[in-house]
Amino acid sequence: MMEEEQRLLCQKAKRKALRLLEQRDRTEQNLRQKLAQNGYPPEAVEAAVEYVKSFGYVDDERYARNYLTYRLQTKSKQRLFQELYQRGISYEKLQEAWEEVTTYEDVDEREMIRRQIRRKYAPGTKLDEVHLRRLYGFLARRGFQFEDIRAVLEEEGIEKM
Repeated sequence: MMEEEQRLLCQKAKRKALRLLEQRDRTEQNLRQKLAQNGYPPEAVEAAVEYVKSFGYVDDERYARNYLTYRLQTKSKQRLFQELYQRGISYEKLQEAWEEVTTYEDVDEREMIRRQIRRKYAPGTKLDEVHLRRLYGFLARRGFQFEDIRAVLEEEGIEKM
Protein backbone atom coordinates (compact mmCIF):
# COMPACT_ATOMS: atom_id res chain seq x y z
CA MET A 1 0.00 0.00 0.00
CA MET A 2 2.84 2.44 0.81
CA GLU A 3 4.43 1.95 -2.60
CA GLU A 4 1.13 2.71 -4.28
CA GLU A 5 0.75 5.94 -2.25
CA GLN A 6 4.28 6.99 -3.11
CA ARG A 7 3.70 6.27 -6.82
CA LEU A 8 0.52 8.38 -6.74
CA LEU A 9 2.34 11.20 -4.95
CA CYS A 10 5.07 11.12 -7.61
CA GLN A 11 2.45 11.31 -10.36
CA LYS A 12 0.76 14.27 -8.66
CA ALA A 13 4.14 16.00 -8.27
CA LYS A 14 4.88 15.47 -11.98
CA ARG A 15 1.53 16.99 -12.95
CA LYS A 16 2.11 19.92 -10.60
CA ALA A 17 5.58 20.47 -12.09
CA LEU A 18 4.10 20.57 -15.58
CA ARG A 19 1.44 23.06 -14.47
CA LEU A 20 4.09 25.27 -12.88
CA LEU A 21 6.12 25.20 -16.08
CA GLU A 22 3.05 26.13 -18.14
CA GLN A 23 2.93 29.43 -16.24
CA ARG A 24 6.55 30.39 -16.97
CA ASP A 25 10.04 29.03 -17.45
CA ARG A 26 11.73 28.13 -14.17
CA THR A 27 15.14 27.13 -12.91
CA GLU A 28 15.59 23.68 -11.43
CA GLN A 29 16.07 25.21 -7.97
CA ASN A 30 12.87 27.25 -8.27
CA LEU A 31 10.87 24.23 -9.40
CA ARG A 32 12.18 22.18 -6.47
CA GLN A 33 11.25 24.96 -4.04
CA LYS A 34 7.74 25.34 -5.44
CA LEU A 35 7.07 21.60 -5.28
CA ALA A 36 8.40 21.40 -1.72
CA GLN A 37 6.24 24.39 -0.72
CA ASN A 38 3.24 22.48 -2.04
CA GLY A 39 3.98 19.72 0.45
CA TYR A 40 5.51 17.07 -1.79
CA PRO A 41 8.12 14.83 -0.12
CA PRO A 42 11.73 14.95 -1.39
CA GLU A 43 11.37 11.66 -3.32
CA ALA A 44 8.36 13.00 -5.24
CA VAL A 45 10.10 16.32 -5.89
CA GLU A 46 13.17 14.51 -7.24
CA ALA A 47 11.04 12.26 -9.46
CA ALA A 48 9.08 15.23 -10.83
CA VAL A 49 12.20 17.28 -11.57
CA GLU A 50 13.90 14.37 -13.32
CA TYR A 51 10.72 13.75 -15.31
CA VAL A 52 10.46 17.32 -16.66
CA LYS A 53 14.22 17.48 -17.24
CA SER A 54 14.03 14.32 -19.37
CA PHE A 55 11.77 16.23 -21.79
CA GLY A 56 13.94 19.36 -21.68
CA TYR A 57 11.26 21.40 -19.96
CA VAL A 58 13.72 22.54 -17.29
CA ASP A 59 17.07 23.71 -18.62
CA ASP A 60 19.07 26.15 -16.50
CA GLU A 61 21.40 27.03 -19.39
CA ARG A 62 18.48 27.97 -21.65
CA TYR A 63 16.91 29.92 -18.78
CA ALA A 64 20.16 31.87 -18.25
CA ARG A 65 20.54 32.63 -21.98
CA ASN A 66 16.96 33.89 -22.24
CA TYR A 67 17.26 35.93 -19.05
CA LEU A 68 20.52 37.55 -20.19
CA THR A 69 19.22 38.26 -23.68
CA TYR A 70 16.07 39.90 -22.38
CA ARG A 71 17.71 42.04 -19.67
CA LEU A 72 21.13 42.71 -21.17
CA GLN A 73 20.44 46.31 -22.16
CA THR A 74 19.11 47.47 -18.80
CA LYS A 75 21.39 45.91 -16.18
CA SER A 76 25.10 45.35 -15.71
CA LYS A 77 26.78 41.99 -16.09
CA GLN A 78 27.47 41.92 -12.35
CA ARG A 79 23.81 42.51 -11.48
CA LEU A 80 22.55 39.92 -13.99
CA PHE A 81 24.99 37.30 -12.67
CA GLN A 82 23.92 38.04 -9.10
CA GLU A 83 20.22 37.63 -9.95
CA LEU A 84 20.76 34.38 -11.83
CA TYR A 85 23.07 32.97 -9.16
CA GLN A 86 20.34 33.62 -6.59
CA ARG A 87 17.99 31.64 -8.82
CA GLY A 88 20.27 28.63 -8.53
CA ILE A 89 22.31 28.80 -11.72
CA SER A 90 25.96 27.87 -11.34
CA TYR A 91 28.74 30.32 -12.17
CA GLU A 92 30.01 27.99 -14.93
CA LYS A 93 26.60 27.96 -16.64
CA LEU A 94 26.40 31.73 -16.25
CA GLN A 95 29.78 32.20 -17.93
CA GLU A 96 28.80 29.90 -20.81
CA ALA A 97 25.49 31.71 -21.30
CA TRP A 98 27.21 35.12 -21.13
CA GLU A 99 29.76 34.12 -23.77
CA GLU A 100 27.03 32.78 -26.03
CA VAL A 101 24.78 35.83 -25.67
CA THR A 102 27.55 38.41 -26.03
CA THR A 103 28.92 36.71 -29.14
CA TYR A 104 26.06 38.33 -31.03
CA GLU A 105 25.66 41.52 -29.02
CA ASP A 106 28.28 44.09 -28.17
CA VAL A 107 28.10 44.94 -24.48
CA ASP A 108 29.28 48.40 -23.51
CA GLU A 109 28.14 49.22 -19.98
CA ARG A 110 28.81 52.93 -20.38
CA GLU A 111 26.59 52.99 -23.45
CA MET A 112 23.93 51.15 -21.45
CA ILE A 113 24.18 53.81 -18.73
CA ARG A 114 23.95 56.54 -21.38
CA ARG A 115 20.73 55.03 -22.79
CA GLN A 116 19.19 54.77 -19.32
CA ILE A 117 20.06 58.41 -18.57
CA ARG A 118 18.75 59.67 -21.92
CA ARG A 119 15.41 58.02 -21.25
CA LYS A 120 15.00 60.44 -18.34
CA TYR A 121 17.14 63.50 -19.10
CA ALA A 122 18.48 65.44 -22.09
CA PRO A 123 22.24 66.05 -22.34
CA GLY A 124 23.31 69.16 -20.44
CA THR A 125 20.49 68.95 -17.90
CA LYS A 126 21.13 70.56 -14.53
CA LEU A 127 19.77 68.53 -11.62
CA ASP A 128 19.29 69.43 -7.99
CA GLU A 129 21.07 67.25 -5.45
CA VAL A 130 18.00 65.09 -4.74
CA HIS A 131 17.41 64.21 -8.42
CA LEU A 132 21.10 63.58 -9.01
CA ARG A 133 21.23 61.25 -6.00
CA ARG A 134 18.12 59.44 -7.26
CA LEU A 135 19.70 59.01 -10.69
CA TYR A 136 22.87 57.56 -9.14
CA GLY A 137 20.75 55.21 -7.02
CA PHE A 138 18.64 54.13 -10.00
CA LEU A 139 21.75 53.20 -11.99
CA ALA A 140 23.58 51.65 -9.04
CA ARG A 141 20.62 49.35 -8.34
CA ARG A 142 21.03 48.07 -11.87
CA GLY A 143 24.58 47.09 -10.97
CA PHE A 144 26.55 49.82 -12.71
CA GLN A 145 29.81 50.98 -11.13
CA PHE A 146 29.99 54.45 -9.56
CA GLU A 147 33.01 55.43 -11.71
CA ASP A 148 31.17 54.52 -14.92
CA ILE A 149 28.04 56.42 -13.85
CA ARG A 150 30.10 59.51 -12.98
CA ALA A 151 32.02 59.36 -16.26
CA VAL A 152 28.87 59.11 -18.38
CA LEU A 153 27.18 61.93 -16.46
CA GLU A 154 30.22 64.12 -17.15
CA GLU A 155 30.21 63.14 -20.85
CA GLU A 156 26.50 63.94 -21.08
CA GLY A 157 27.00 67.26 -19.29
CA ILE A 158 24.53 66.36 -16.56
CA GLU A 159 25.56 68.03 -13.35
CA LYS A 160 24.33 69.46 -10.09
CA MET A 161 22.72 72.93 -10.17
